[in-house]
Amino acid sequence: MSETIDVVVIGGGYAGVMAANRLTQRGDVSITLINPRPSFVERIRLHQLVGGSHSAVVDYRKVLAERVRLVVGSVERIDSGGRRVALAGGDALRYDYLIYAVGSGSADPQVPGAAEFARPIACLEDAERLRPLLDAAPAKAAVTVVGAGPSGIETAAELAEQGRAVSLVCGGPLGPSLHARGRRTVARRLARLGVRVLDGPGTQVTEVTRDAVTLGDGRVVPSDVTVWTAGFGVPDLAARSGLRTDALGRLLTDETLTSVDDERVVAAGDAAAPSGLPYRMGCQSAVQLGPQAAETVLSRIAGTAPRPVQVGFAGVCLSLGRRAGVFQFAHRNDVAVPFHLAGRPGAKLKEVICRSTVWQLGYEARRPGVRTWWAKDAKRRQLLQSRRVAVPATAGPAA
Repeated sequence: MSETIDVVVIGGGYAGVMAANRLTQRGDVSITLINPRPSFVERIRLHQLVGGSHSAVVDYRKVLAERVRLVVGSVERIDSGGRRVALAGGDALRYDYLIYAVGSGSADPQVPGAAEFARPIACLEDAERLRPLLDAAPAKAAVTVVGAGPSGIETAAELAEQGRAVSLVCGGPLGPSLHARGRRTVARRLARLGVRVLDGPGTQVTEVTRDAVTLGDGRVVPSDVTVWTAGFGVPDLAARSGLRTDALGRLLTDETLTSVDDERVVAAGDAAAPSGLPYRMGCQSAVQLGPQAAETVLSRIAGTAPRPVQVGFAGVCLSLGRRAGVFQFAHRNDVAVPFHLAGRPGAKLKEVICRSTVWQLGYEARRPGVRTWWAKDAKRRQLLQSRRVAVPATAGPAA
């Protein structure tokens, strides 16, 4: 009788679910998924939760294979030497292989007053706390959204479409990942919605108070509700567990997503830093990294050499309220090109992408391993070859 191989996946987001489902290809693998919530969170819809147009949660039975055991809880520490994970509450789980897919959340804001008076939106609980605050605020209350990435733009548009008086503080250019043409389209749509966009030099936030946001150039923006979308951070679990990370806390791995410290630990999603050159955080990279992390584990179980990761990007998709959107096309290496799709077609495409992402998770649960090709970014290999030096300076193992 063959022995069962125990694989624990930490994190039930896009990458973790894809990894857990892919692992079910082998009948002798027992898979446990540990997640702090009993439902799957559609993070790409959290701005809709704040706006009241979507719950942003999906039953795990729709996206997770039946063979995967779901444990609702939080991991306190990884004992890589003993191959165990310690759970909050005192329980522990043994593993033969571990997939580290803890995802990302709000970065700890270093701006005075931001932690006290600004409201993040990076996770389900953040969005659930923010929505009643907005519901209780007067219709004409000043709302300031800090951060001009996809989350900031989408949140500002969602709230402005409801008639809110919204200011979007960019801290630099609007939509830095967009091509200039796409940026102009987004700016026009925000203007039509009545969003006051504060971008360019001098728009970094220097202080947040209960009723205002102060900018680097001295301007003071009245704000009854301040929403903080500037930057993402990752949990410090890897560092606390003595595994090497990059400066942001992402687990350092080689190009097969294997930890530089332990070949039994494999990373996926936002918390992975392969070769010290992590991919852009988001579901687009996560749904590719998750199954490839699982393939690395499956290769090691089979005694074969795992393949280097391959991730390619199609672009950036933004909803600009419920009636408009923009899909910014990009090269495989995530560099924007001049072409973009805007208006109502852009909104419809964004909705298709949101629905198809959940469908893709469920498809992997039903037919694990069917998808075996990955979009190639040839320029990553060139970049790695040009940087044939040691992995960049790291945060090092936890003391």
